[in-house]
Formats: sequence, C-alpha cells, structure tokens
Amino acid sequence: MAADIGQQKPDRVSAPSARLVRLDALRGLAAAGVAVHHLFYHIAPWHNPPVVIGWLTNWIWHWGWTLVDLFFLLSGYVFAHVYLGSGGRPLRGISGQKSFWVARIARLYPLHLVTLIGFAIFAGRDPANTLYAFAAHLVMMQGFVAPMAHTFDNASWSLTMEVVCYVLFASGAALGDKVLARGSVLLVLVPAWLLMLLGTPGGPWVEDALPRGLIGFFLGQILWRQRARLARVPIGLLAAAIVTGFVIQTGHYSPLLPLGLMVWPATLLLALRWQGLESRAMIWLGERSYGIYLINMGVIRGVDACLPVERLSGWSQAGVLALSGGAILLLSEASSRWLETPARRVIRQFYARHEPASSGSLQNHASFQPTV
Repeated sequence: MAADIGQQKPDRVSAPSARLVRLDALRGLAAAGVAVHHLFYHIAPWHNPPVVIGWLTNWIWHWGWTLVDLFFLLSGYVFAHVYLGSGGRPLRGISGQKSFWVARIARLYPLHLVTLIGFAIFAGRDPANTLYAFAAHLVMMQGFVAPMAHTFDNASWSLTMEVVCYVLFASGAALGDKVLARGSVLLVLVPAWLLMLLGTPGGPWVEDALPRGLIGFFLGQILWRQRARLARVPIGLLAAAIVTGFVIQTGHYSPLLPLGLMVWPATLLLALRWQGLESRAMIWLGERSYGIYLINMGVIRGVDACLPVERLSGWSQAGVLALSGGAILLLSEASSRWLETPARRVIRQFYARHEPASSGSLQNHASFQPTV
C-alpha cells in the first residue's frame, strides 16, 4: 500500500464540505484496536506472537483502552471541519441547533438503544445492571454512573463524554467563534493540568473519563484551527513526537498525558498525509467503526459465557479470538446496513417533514460520520 507523505489534497484540507476520508479510516483502525484490546483482556491474550509484532500485541493488551482518546481527538477535528469551516453558521439560531442535535441523535442513538436492550435481556441479572443504570443509559448519561466500567455495554461510557463535548461545542459556537476558540484552549489546559496533578499511572480510572473527553475533543478543535501551519511540520518531527510519547507513557504519571498530547495528535496529522488510508478496505472499516466499538463487548460477553476459554490450548484460544473478531466485523456490517443507515434516514425524513425549512441544513449535518 503506497504512502503519500506529501500534503493532502487542498480540497480535503480546507473545504468544509469535503469528507476527511483518511480520518474515517484512522477511526476504523482505532475501533479495531479497542476491540482487540477487549478480546485480549476479557477472553485471552495472544501468547507467543511473531517477534516482529510482539511489541504491538503487548501494547494493545495493556494499553489499547487509550485508543478511545484518539476517538475524542478525531471527533473534535471533524466537528470543527464540518461546522466551523463556514464561520460556524450551521450552528447559529434555533434551527441550526435543532438540526445539529437531530443529526447527533440519528447517528448515535439507534445502535446504542439496540445494544442496551440486548444487554438488558441477556445480562439483566448482573447486580450492576440496575434500573437506575438502565435509565442513565437511556439518556446517554451512563458515563456518570458507578460502576461505570461494569454496567450494560460498558464501552458506551465514552458516548456520555461525547455528548458533554457536543453541548459545550454547540453552545460555544452559538456564542461566537472567538468564544469557542478561547473556550477550546481552556478546556484542554484545565483538564490536562488536573491530570498532571491528580492523574495516576496505569488505568483506566473512572475519574479520568471527563478530562479525557474534554482534552481530546477540544485539542482536535485546536489542531483544525492550526491545520495550515501544522501541514508544514516535517514528517520526521511528527514521528519523533509519536516515539517520544510511547517511550514516556509508562512513567510516574497518567499515560493519558503523553499519548493524548503527543502521540494521538501526531498520528492524526500523519494520517491526513497518508494516501493509503483511502483504500477501499480502510474506508469500509472506518464506516463501520461505531458498530465495531459498540458491538464488540456483546460478542465478547457471549463467548465468555459459552466457552471456557481459559482451559483451551494456545492455538484454540487463537481460533476463538479470530472467530470472535470475525463475528464483530460481520455484526458491524449488518448493523451499518440494516440498522444505522435506515434509522438515520427515517429520523432525518421525520425531522424534514416537521421542519421543512431546516431539511437542507440537516443534510449538511448528516454528510459526515462523527467519531465516538
């Protein structure tokens, strides 16, 4: 797969209507990484992988959960690209705000609701899955319910942080671009300062959830605003930032700081220059990233309940991992084709019938796929 290390085509960098296909692909890779981390962590690690990729599987096993922070970063960058490229006009006024939220609900809620119902049916007896937790999931506030990492589809905690960032983003844009720009800086510096003072090694920790979302999303906004200058940063410097961040991530502080402030921003900027991410396979993966992210824990819980994986041999475990990964991809394809896409269409059409003056605006809002 050939790599284009030059700058991305101008229309992909500057035009608000242009879809950032390469970032879609990066989102797909991040979702796959989170799914593999869950497979390793909850089912079985990949013992004795080939030496050339041993470091990668070891990192994903221990630190793959931090790829969620790359989702937040991508969300911030893409939202800025779509909504701020025309001076924030799509978010001005009541009509613009309505269109924004209808598009967000149409994108996130259908699959979230289906996975929630599925977990309620098959894992409803889990003591953590209380009626209160179910109600919190229904309104997408599950990220503030303890124990966050154990209720229903525990991977969906990040949706709460996304919603919080959407509220701050839409409110800031409605108040004006200067307010949003200054607010973005504060919403990166203050949480990063808190993590620096209070963050602890290892993780994931529940108390880090909101700072992670704010840092990633609003740092993405800043990267988009500085995209012209950042496009001139040498490839070697970006690669050095990635290497340095990985080297120092396991020090005596939260790993989220070097990864969130160095590795993932540099990775995003490199992805914008890598033509290979526009391949058909990468586009397919990116378009199904939301399904991969929300569905993987359901598959894993099912496998864990049906098979005594810990008693299997190494090769048998590898086979279970491979079949589980295949099932996640197949279910993500089915979700995209028969649930997410039709549901978005129905919700958009319903809104357009009741708000005909805003239907064109909603089409603009729905012309891209936000990260999760």
